[in-house]
Amino acid sequence: MEEFVIEGGAPLHGEVIPAGNKNAALPLLAACLLTDEPVILRNVPRIRDVLDMRSLVESLGAEIEDLDANTWRIVTRTLRPADLNPDLCRRIRASILLAGPVTARSGELRLPPPGGDVIGRRRLDTHILALQALGAEVTYDRVFDFRSAGLKGAEVLLDEASVTATENVVMAAVIAAGDTFIHNAASEPHVQELCHFLNSLGAKIKHIGSNTLHITGVPKLHGGEYTIGPDYLEVVSFAGAAAVTHGDVRIRNAGVGYLEMIAPAFQRLGLQWKVDGDDIVIGPDQSLTIVPDLDGAIPEIKTNIWPAFPTDLISIAITVATQASGSVLFHDWMYSGRMYFTDKLVGMGARIILCDPYRCLVQGPNRLYGEKLESPDIRAGMALLLAALAAKGSSTIRNIGQIDRGYENVEGKLLALGAKIKRVKE
Repeated sequence: MEEFVIEGGAPLHGEVIPAGNKNAALPLLAACLLTDEPVILRNVPRIRDVLDMRSLVESLGAEIEDLDANTWRIVTRTLRPADLNPDLCRRIRASILLAGPVTARSGELRLPPPGGDVIGRRRLDTHILALQALGAEVTYDRVFDFRSAGLKGAEVLLDEASVTATENVVMAAVIAAGDTFIHNAASEPHVQELCHFLNSLGAKIKHIGSNTLHITGVPKLHGGEYTIGPDYLEVVSFAGAAAVTHGDVRIRNAGVGYLEMIAPAFQRLGLQWKVDGDDIVIGPDQSLTIVPDLDGAIPEIKTNIWPAFPTDLISIAITVATQASGSVLFHDWMYSGRMYFTDKLVGMGARIILCDPYRCLVQGPNRLYGEKLESPDIRAGMALLLAALAAKGSSTIRNIGQIDRGYENVEGKLLALGAKIKRVKE
């Protein structure tokens, strides 16, 4: 086991380039199973979740060659029946993304239950109902059994705007016979990337970025090349790190088109960034003063489906708020366990009231002090890393494998910006 040791208080300065979007790389790897021709993926983030997904698709017959560390050539000439490693499936939520493409192409898949972050209940019903609407037969007896004699297009109404369920039914529908209309579809950047990638392989998907997708099935997809876009979650994480350390950081190739609905939430906390082409610049003169609602009311930052403020950034925003002057209420109605990491911030000196599993009130600014911490999940782990960078004294963060699941070479990038951080064996 490894841990981070951080000496806080050092302002970050310099430039950083974010890795490819993890949440795009995972479905793109699954989508490569839809074609028997070679696919080249560029800007693949070399992180644990993606490497676990690689192992799973290889066990189904994919041959993957490293052209360089972040460029992979994938070809799946034949899908083979496989007993998927249940431990690998439990390690990542994205293992469920194999259901759509494998059922569509081969007609059968046995899938152990997926895992992922422990942040509250995460339903799979939406996936099952959507694939059944296309004609799949699904049974469950400690293992999911997906079968189909040939999927057919249908009107699919998702009972929630689930990202991974949208991705699953899109992948299944692109080679199903006829037309599919997906209503209440998720439209996150990684969903859009998957659709653009599939279209580059010959799929016919219309209205990308909307909540109603129209897909005309094709008999076969061909090969191709695709470059994965920047991870906007990593971009905003580094923006937050620059702000809480009073640093001066340029984030290159930031994918600014996907930040338009995120920026206003951080502006409520006093964090402003300047857009320069496709870069963003966080200057050292951040006010970090919370902007109240009308009549001085305490503002609320609430998560919602894209393009509203994403749940994966609520932990980062809470940490930034501990360094901002004023009070703000955070509300994440999506996951009942997302807020529980705040007790660790309280232990560092933050003034946070956990109102219930979905809401917390932050009053700042707070002087944070170094502490021994443990990363409970990917996003909370990164939020604690930001708190340690801002804190006075030394902090130790254990269980950093959680952070490694979502951030490539995070300590290397922080060291290049002047952070005092090292990875050590426990």
